[in-house]
Amino acid sequence: MPRKQVLVIAERLDATADLVVHALTERKVPVLRFDMTEFPQSLVLSAEHQGNTPGWSGSLRTDRRAVQLEEVRAVYYRRPGLPMLSPRVDPAYADWAVSQALVGMVQILTSLPVTWMHHPDVYRASAHKPGQLVTATASGLEVPRSLVTNDPDQARTWGAGLGAPMVCKPIAAASITLPDSAPAMLPTRLVSLSDLDESVTLTAHYFQEWIPKAYEVRLTVVGEEMFPVAIHAGSDQARVDWRSDYDALEYAPTVIPNRVAEGVRRFMRHYGLNFGAFDFAVTPDRRWVFFECNPAGQWQFIAKATSLPIAEAHASLLQGALA
Repeated sequence: MPRKQVLVIAERLDATADLVVHALTERKVPVLRFDMTEFPQSLVLSAEHQGNTPGWSGSLRTDRRAVQLEEVRAVYYRRPGLPMLSPRVDPAYADWAVSQALVGMVQILTSLPVTWMHHPDVYRASAHKPGQLVTATASGLEVPRSLVTNDPDQARTWGAGLGAPMVCKPIAAASITLPDSAPAMLPTRLVSLSDLDESVTLTAHYFQEWIPKAYEVRLTVVGEEMFPVAIHAGSDQARVDWRSDYDALEYAPTVIPNRVAEGVRRFMRHYGLNFGAFDFAVTPDRRWVFFECNPAGQWQFIAKATSLPIAEAHASLLQGALA
């Protein structure tokens, strides 16, 4: 049975996944899209493993169509929700049932001999900033001096020794919900030594030296293709963290230095990534300083602003698995 089917597993209201589905559809590549929230109520998994033959066979069925597991050749897995249970499930068993559904679906799919973009295991291994700094440095990329601590005295001593301003930024991609507001990400912010009070003891804090910026770069990497885009900030808020003021931003494709491109390739090889959304600062003296890589980062706003063929690159990678 030929493997021609691409699975797209993402939230229903994911504009980035929409672009990938559109690009695949334009190429007449068959796509089954679903969110994990559909399982097990409206998505049916049937998978069988023979005793003497390695590999799973069976089907995935939605109310729209069915796909044989043996037909799947590539999976685009992008921040899906968690399985949503029937109200008939006793609350005492809810957490258990969610874990059974999640492991059952994901482990069957990750056992298939297919190409993945955002493989869950690869994502978990590559998503966190402290480890990324080590890998980036080993890959030949320049990184800021950084400190992770819950000791305010250590933070003050370290900050005083920088000889430069410092920032505090989230160490993990988690949102915060304040009273009467929607969940939101905390932005990077400049901090002074006087800001470092006993609240530092309450959790791990991630401090970095402030890097002077001529502009920043969002580098989107898809397979072997690189799409570097300069981000020019037009407000004080955006100059500290461009995500905090999208209306003040201007975008322009730029050129990545060969040395930086090689470092990025080494970084991706280390983690086994075939996609990454990298953030760099470019200093007034033209140094590229690595901040982080989001292995499931947004790029639709970059593609819209620049008309770069990022969705088409995704489709080529996923379709290329069909050859």
